[in-house]
Amino acid sequence: MAKSKKANDFIDLHALLKSYASKWYYFVISMVICGALGYLYTRSHARPMAVRANILISPESDSPLGGGAMGGLGSLFGSNAYVDDEIFVISSHSLFRNVARDLELNKTHMVKDGFLKSHLAYPDFPIDVVAPGVADTLRQTLVFVVKVDKSGKADIDVKVKKDKIVEMENVALPAVVKCPYGDFTVTPTAYYHKGEKLKTTIVFSGYESAAESLTDNVVAEIASRKSNVIELGYDISNPALGSAVLNEILAKYNERGVAEKNLQGEKTASFLNDRIQLLAKDLNEAEVAIQNYKEGHGIIDVLAEAEYQTAKKGTLESAMLEQETEMEVLRLTRDYFTDPAHSDDLVPMTVSNEAVARGIEKHNELVLKRLELLESAKPDNFAVKQLTKQIDLSRANLITTTDRVLESANLKLNDIRAEKNRTDSRLGSIPTQEREYLNMKRQQEVKQELYLFLLQRQEENSMMLANAVSKGKIIDEAFTLSEPLGMSPKMILFIALVIGLIIPPFVIYLRKVIRNKFETREEAEKHLTAPVLGEMCIDRSGRRLVVSEHDTSSATELFRLLRSNLQFMLSDPNDKVVLMTSTRSGEGKSFISINLAASLSILQGKKVLLVGMDIRNPQIANYLGINPPLGLTNYLSSDAVSLKSIIVPMEGLPNLDLIVAGPIPPNPAELLNSRKVDDLFAELRKHYDYIVVDSAPVGMVSDTFTLDRISDATIYVTRVNYSSLQDLRFIEDVYEEKRLKKLSVVINGTTSKKGYGYGQNKKN
Repeated sequence: MAKSKKANDFIDLHALLKSYASKWYYFVISMVICGALGYLYTRSHARPMAVRANILISPESDSPLGGGAMGGLGSLFGSNAYVDDEIFVISSHSLFRNVARDLELNKTHMVKDGFLKSHLAYPDFPIDVVAPGVADTLRQTLVFVVKVDKSGKADIDVKVKKDKIVEMENVALPAVVKCPYGDFTVTPTAYYHKGEKLKTTIVFSGYESAAESLTDNVVAEIASRKSNVIELGYDISNPALGSAVLNEILAKYNERGVAEKNLQGEKTASFLNDRIQLLAKDLNEAEVAIQNYKEGHGIIDVLAEAEYQTAKKGTLESAMLEQETEMEVLRLTRDYFTDPAHSDDLVPMTVSNEAVARGIEKHNELVLKRLELLESAKPDNFAVKQLTKQIDLSRANLITTTDRVLESANLKLNDIRAEKNRTDSRLGSIPTQEREYLNMKRQQEVKQELYLFLLQRQEENSMMLANAVSKGKIIDEAFTLSEPLGMSPKMILFIALVIGLIIPPFVIYLRKVIRNKFETREEAEKHLTAPVLGEMCIDRSGRRLVVSEHDTSSATELFRLLRSNLQFMLSDPNDKVVLMTSTRSGEGKSFISINLAASLSILQGKKVLLVGMDIRNPQIANYLGINPPLGLTNYLSSDAVSLKSIIVPMEGLPNLDLIVAGPIPPNPAELLNSRKVDDLFAELRKHYDYIVVDSAPVGMVSDTFTLDRISDATIYVTRVNYSSLQDLRFIEDVYEEKRLKKLSVVINGTTSKKGYGYGQNKKN
């Protein structure tokens, strides 16, 4: 359709900009509000600083100390760490809880600096809240709002979830606040300056909540997949607090690593101390027994003739001593890991036998893995249970292996003893006392050798404990990047102003979509192909009849312009009747009918008649404040009423007459369709130059369409910010279907613009 092409073929950018320009105050208000909000945001939100720290995770190597004949214990200390696992450890809840406890991170101090501006204070907060022991079990978050005046008196409010539970006024500091969660002491710190007003908000929570907050805000991640470096990040408005937190996390992580390593060494040290004390007692008893034996039996030197056999015997005894020592170590080890009291402990012993030593090493690795897993898992965890089964199986294998090694060593020892017995039988000349002495001496040497071995291991273990270092090497302690994160205040204000520019067009468009009404003459013309005869501005004088002969107001001039355009439409001398209609009531049809008729009557030598034919809802008589006894309906319904009796002259306008609608009839449609209407207008055409007919709205009743037979032209009144776009489509349909003669449109309700051309209007 033609109207669709006119409305949608192109976007009238000039009209669009003009529409926006007419709403310039929308843009000003929006930009002022958005700029103010942006400014308030920059005042109330401090830009966070990026605090970072780096730590290198190095897998631990075994102890460099040799094990001597008995093997080293270095494999018992430390374990290789994978970086992904260490990220979990360094960001664990238990570690963060310890950090929160040491730094008192369960308290957040916000100190007000001015209008809508406050800062996170650390460590220079002026007021503190002290409650020993409460934070360990506290599950709620308490907010203390403390206002201190210049005299040092304070008002204290305590809230829990926005509910005020304590209110204290004009109290001296320090003050004890009693509430259902415990007793809290609000006290000034060394950073409090007397004689100054201050307001601070202290958020007090438990250590568990503080640890959860750290979990949310502290980020631990691998700096590069090709490295073993963990980067810690904390974005916070107070870089001093962020640095303290990250440095404390690094310290706690290293302390934890050292403690895990020392736990192994301490268990070994405890075992060595116990065994050394026992062997020292046995060795002392053996030496006392030898001393008493020598004194009681008077031991002498071996005879010269027995030197060879004695030497051979010494060799055999040396072998026996070595074998017995090995067996004793094996028994001690076997007794340790068969003892139920040590079923979950590390086996703090090594042996020279390679098979047993490998078994002990693998067993200790499983125990260490289980201890590490128990740091973050419960005993009934599936992985823990699996490791426990592996440890039990490993211990059973160790027992079996040790038994086999002991059996083999015992066979070897029996062979040595048999050879020694053969040698002893050849030493019959050696006194029995000497043989008894040598047996006692051998036992004493076994205990002495074992005692020295354990002392050596004790020193090695002490060195390991003294030199224990964490697997984490700090590369960078906490440092703060130079540029704050987020947008600068200028950028925020700029974006706020841009948003302020964007909102009005959106609001205008949304308002238009919701209201479905046109707002300017130009917008109406986009939806119409029917000619626009003119427009009428809003008249704020309150008068119904605004046209007079010497008036130069905007409304009067627009009616004169409307009159001139109408005269062009009524070019034929026989065109006299103008039908006035609209879509609905309230669009100003009667107002324009009255004043257009008045404007036509001002023309020199022109006789004009205004006929009120909206007989269902007559308004002209009310508008003009007149009440004639007879009207049009009286004339149409009764032959006794003459035409002359219903014509009323308009006061002040000698060339304008009026016929009011009269009483509302029960059959308005039949009256308007009667032959008498045609005869009436045929008669009126003889006496008047122009006849303006105020008819009913066509969107409500069909009366106007029936009157088209007596009209020469039709003026269709529509109104900005009142008539809908659907109404314009209805006008277009009437125009295209030619249901009314010479239809033209008058747009009512515009706002006149002073200056050149009264038709240059802007919207209300």
